[in-house]
Amino acid sequence: MTRSSTASEIRVGPRKQLEETKRAVLETVQEMDRIGLTAGTAGNVSARTRAGEIVMTPTAMPYADMSLSDLAVTDLDGNLVEKTASAAPTTESDLHLACLRRHPEIGAVVHTHPVFATMFAVNQMPIPCVIEEFEYYVGGDVQVADYHRTGTAALGEAVAALLSDRAGVLMANHGLVVVAANPKEALELTVLIERAAQIIAGARQLGSPKPLPDAIRREFAGAYLERRHAAKR
Repeated sequence: MTRSSTASEIRVGPRKQLEETKRAVLETVQEMDRIGLTAGTAGNVSARTRAGEIVMTPTAMPYADMSLSDLAVTDLDGNLVEKTASAAPTTESDLHLACLRRHPEIGAVVHTHPVFATMFAVNQMPIPCVIEEFEYYVGGDVQVADYHRTGTAALGEAVAALLSDRAGVLMANHGLVVVAANPKEALELTVLIERAAQIIAGARQLGSPKPLPDAIRREFAGAYLERRHAAKR
């Protein structure tokens, strides 16, 4: 490889990575809509590039109409670093930025309003971890962040504070936030949490769901944290 080609890759690489991140965000938010994890223009997605740019969905735009040029690109403080076709990033930008600032090992945030998980949110009840895969992939119970008005910095900080050792948190009277290494994984975990919420809601109609053994929970929680931090390396 010549010196000139190396320099070219240095210049092109970050731009290509930004475009790949945009594509991942767009594909995720459109899939989120397609499988019914939200309604209307509620819900949003963000992802971090290796260079530190934050790609976020725009505010109040139908997902089916959204294109790569509509996605907002900001820094960690929310300052726009690239002109976009849309007016502004999601009104929940403080939520996404708070999570990404506080947890540098994560690469993406997905916020949805899935029906069963939101049932727990409006009751301000955690989704208990009673399934092995839930502990392994999510890290434990999905707790409930205190109520704060939508779009506020206080909401973002309350949510981010509960994500240190698990992948998901409920927002009281609102919905679900999930973090992961990339948007696709965050969406997959959202589906897993929603499925668990549905199972638990049904199990409570049949009786009293029984907890996993403490030893298994400790083992699997450790496995979750190991995978989460390994993804950053």
